[in-house]
Amino acid sequence: KAEEEIKDKRADLNREFDRREIETDIKLREIRAHEESLGLLDYQLEQKQDRLARETAAMQQARDSIRELSKTMRQRIEGVSQMNPDEIEQTLRDEVMLECQDELRAMKRETLERSEQDLQAQARRVLIATMQRLASKPNADITATIVQLPNEEMKGRIIGREGRNIKAFEASTGVTLLIDETPQMVLISSFDPVRREIAKVAMERLVADGRIHPARIEEIVSKVSKEISQRIFEEGERALYTLGIHNINQDAIRALGRLYFRTSYGQNVLIHAKEVALIASAIAAEIGANRELAKRGALLHDIGKGIEMDSELNHAEVGMEMARKMGEDARILNMIGSHHGDIEPSCIESVIVQISDAISAARPGARKETMDAYTKRLKNLESIASGFTGVDKAFAIQAGRELRIVVHNEAVNDDGARSLARDVARKIENDLRYPGRIKVTMIRETRIVEYAR
Repeated sequence: KAEEEIKDKRADLNREFDRREIETDIKLREIRAHEESLGLLDYQLEQKQDRLARETAAMQQARDSIRELSKTMRQRIEGVSQMNPDEIEQTLRDEVMLECQDELRAMKRETLERSEQDLQAQARRVLIATMQRLASKPNADITATIVQLPNEEMKGRIIGREGRNIKAFEASTGVTLLIDETPQMVLISSFDPVRREIAKVAMERLVADGRIHPARIEEIVSKVSKEISQRIFEEGERALYTLGIHNINQDAIRALGRLYFRTSYGQNVLIHAKEVALIASAIAAEIGANRELAKRGALLHDIGKGIEMDSELNHAEVGMEMARKMGEDARILNMIGSHHGDIEPSCIESVIVQISDAISAARPGARKETMDAYTKRLKNLESIASGFTGVDKAFAIQAGRELRIVVHNEAVNDDGARSLARDVARKIENDLRYPGRIKVTMIRETRIVEYAR
């Protein structure tokens, strides 16, 4: 038994010895590998040190050559000219600075050209991405002003005995009824789109009911007026809910709702305002501007068209005044006032609103005005100005919102230019019909040219 135990222990010791021998061999191999790596690193370090030494020597040699060349040039310049060393040094410095300025100017011009190209490409990408996301359909809504009649007999009932029915209707609605020889049709005329809508709905109900007399007319008009007023508020609230805009008072909501009954060259103004808000929001998101601020200012940019007031101000100025009373941010006021270029934009969001307004109005199918009508309107403006004595050239710009007139310097003095501008403005007011107002800019300059030979 003892011999067997001795054999077992000997076998265990042999196995342990073999295991340790294998571990020792592995350790030795790892040590040899580390030594080889260290040797390779030492060799690479020596190579780098040699290369650095060669480069340092070459740089030192180059410095010495430059110093020697500079010294030789100075000696030559001193030998050729009577300049002292300080003057020569200043001359060399000026020449080097001039050469560097030319190179820097060329680099700056190249950088600016490349930056301008990059900016144009980026702007095209943003606009294309925004317009592709615009899913609204082309619209050409016009507030209806024609009411169809079932028969010709209805015209006599609308007029009434001695015209009392038509007088009562016009007094209640504030519109003008035009009844002519056109069969089975009545035309409603009014500058107020809301009154025109009330008159249209009231007339349709009176025709459908058949009972037309002054008392019934007043009753129907009163009921329709309340319904339209409620609808105006609902349309304004619906627009705000669609865009996710809050904290707007009821007067502004009603002004937005009135835009639903107003059109601009066949384009519904409320739909246009919502479309501009969506476009402005998309552009602001693309370029990193304030998205909510741009969307709010874009929705309110035409709110002046929905305010009931008699004023000589254009809709942008009326909208700015209303937004100021509402306590809106100064940037919102600038977006409203600058969207037609009447004032300068003060923030990037104002420029976004200008771009969005142009995209919404200019896309195909948005507005009904034809190119012929547009051209004719601009030509009428220019022809009115050209008809005055002393006018050299006249240009209608900004879609006919501004007329710039260049007068002859010899024929018109400064006082005459002011008087001429007033006369042109009065002539336009009397002869043309147009929305908003037209800015007349008179330009008179003195240009003197001489030649030196």
